[in-house]
Order: sequence, then C-alpha cells, then structure tokens
Amino acid sequence: MSMTIIYSTPTTASSSALNSSFVSLPATLTSISKLRPSSPLHRPLRLRTTLPPPILCSSSSLSVSDMDATGSQSLYPLHRTKTLHLVRHAQGIHNVEGEKDHDALLSYDLFDANLTPLGWKQVDNLRKHVHACGLSKRIDLVVVSPLLRAMQTAVGVFGGEAYRDGINVPPLMAANTGKSGCPAISSLNSPPFVAVELCRERLGVHPCDKRRSNTEYRPLFPAVDFSLIENDDDILWTPDIRERNEEVAARGQKFLKWLWTRKEKEIAIVSHNGFLFHTLSAFGNDCHPSVKSETCTNLANCELRSVVIIDRSMIGSDSSTTNYPGKIPSGPDLPSDIASEKHLEEKGA
Repeated sequence: MSMTIIYSTPTTASSSALNSSFVSLPATLTSISKLRPSSPLHRPLRLRTTLPPPILCSSSSLSVSDMDATGSQSLYPLHRTKTLHLVRHAQGIHNVEGEKDHDALLSYDLFDANLTPLGWKQVDNLRKHVHACGLSKRIDLVVVSPLLRAMQTAVGVFGGEAYRDGINVPPLMAANTGKSGCPAISSLNSPPFVAVELCRERLGVHPCDKRRSNTEYRPLFPAVDFSLIENDDDILWTPDIRERNEEVAARGQKFLKWLWTRKEKEIAIVSHNGFLFHTLSAFGNDCHPSVKSETCTNLANCELRSVVIIDRSMIGSDSSTTNYPGKIPSGPDLPSDIASEKHLEEKGA
C-alpha cells in the first residue's frame, strides 16, 4: 500500500483557525495482516513494517532553495485524497497520576481512565475552536478509540448541543458518564460516530488502557456505533505484555488502510498520543527535517492536527464527483499543438 500525507500546521484549541498551507510528505506503507481474535496481542506479535529506503533530507545535503529548485510541489486527483483531523484525548486522571509517579499507571484504580475537570475545560476550548473555524460543519465521520477518555473527548468536541427531553434521537453520551458531572450530549445535527479498536492506545500492562465491555459502553454512549468491535470483552489487553513501538506503528498503518474502505472524505479521529505518534512517524523521511519534526512530535492533550492523506496505490474505490468530461466533439477536436504537429506530418507526407 502506498500513501502520502500532506501536512498542515498543528493547531490547538487556542488557535484562531486551521492553517491551510500544506506540505507534501510521501511514504510507502505495506499491507498488514488482519488482527484476529484467535491471535490476541498478549502474545508477542511478529508484525513487520516494511518501508522503502528513507531519503533523509538534511540541511547539509539539500537546502530549502534546492528543494524549491527541484520541485517540492505536486498535484494529485482530489477524489483520491481524504482530510483527517487527528485529535489526542483531553487530560485524563491517568495523565495526572502518571506525571506524579509513573508506577501509578500500574494501578487498577485508573482502569479505563476518565477525563479530569481540566480535561473537560480542554474539550470545551477545542469545541469552540472547531466551531469558530467552521470545521464542525465539514466533518463527515468521527472515528474514536473505544476508551472512555477518547469517547468523552470525541462527543464533547464534535457532538451536538446539550441533550433535551422530547427530542427523538439517542444521546451521544448519557449524563454524568465517567463521573463527569456533564449533562447528556445530543446526537442531533452531529456526524456519525464509530468506535474502532485499531486506533486505541498502546495495549497491555497499564489498566488505564484497558477498555470496558461493549455491554457497559452502549448505555453510556447510545448513539456511538460499536458494531465494528467484534468481541464484547477486551481480549486484546493483557496485564503482562506491553505492545511494542513497531507493533503500534503497524497497527496504525492498518488503520490508515482501513480508512480507504470508508466513503467519507473528511474524518475526525480521536485517539491517543502513543498511537498517533507512532502512526505519523512512518511519514516524512524524504522531506526537509523541519517538516519531519513538525509532523512526528508528541501531541498535547486535546491537540488537533489536520492532514490530507493521498491514495497513491489506487486502493480507494471512489470516483470523482467534481470532474467533468467537457465537450463531446463531433470530430477529432485535437488540441492546437497536437493538431499543428499532425498537420506538419501530413504536409511532409
């Protein structure tokens, strides 16, 4: 599988608008075999990530002016792209305790960690931002990690207004979910939400990264679609083995490939720093080092980064909705330069 990410400057809730300047970051990704329930991740995985030899651009070998001279821009058909808005969840109780003492992350008191009061303020700030910049009106789909802190963030940022009785739509989140003290959040006029295990946090050892059962989640998030999660209980998390960096990266590549099976073009993804960092790290090796470093950095709580991903291998199935064939000619109707060449050939004959 071959894809390119075109990257825009990261934004947080304090930004006034999304930056629309994009820089091309090509990369080639290989197909990763499907995670199966019969192969739980509590056994060490042997997934292999195969990338082409990296073209490392450094200031000593390729300057910015050199890149401009050799052509750092490219064109690509619009219908073979998707716009992704990547969001790390807001501050969770595990973030606070882990900063005080990293060993606290081993405590089952932090199981499926929920947002802190500060985390909910971060959600409110990012919500204001996505509405102010118009992003809230463009999102076709919200993909969310099936962990409490990620789903709280997702519905808080991209959901409808406060839920009101008498409205015949299920709420995205029930009142006081995760001891939040928050009112229910409506699904009215919001994009669809779907929970996907491929974009959850690094698996294993830390109880804060273990999810609840779908049976427990559904009453808490009635309008979130959990149908893509095959097993009710969490069979991927185990207490003794932590998922390796390369395994997280391979899962990220598989997740990006899955996105091409979706018809939606502008997608918000609410996930975790570990997953997003290792997924993005596969890109940018042939770009200027400042672009690589801009892309492959850790995300702050409730940070938003917008990228455009390109399908270079033509695995996307959608045809263009905007291209138009133009005039249907009654004759050859050749372009003028080709017609001139044809005329000279005929005259020479």
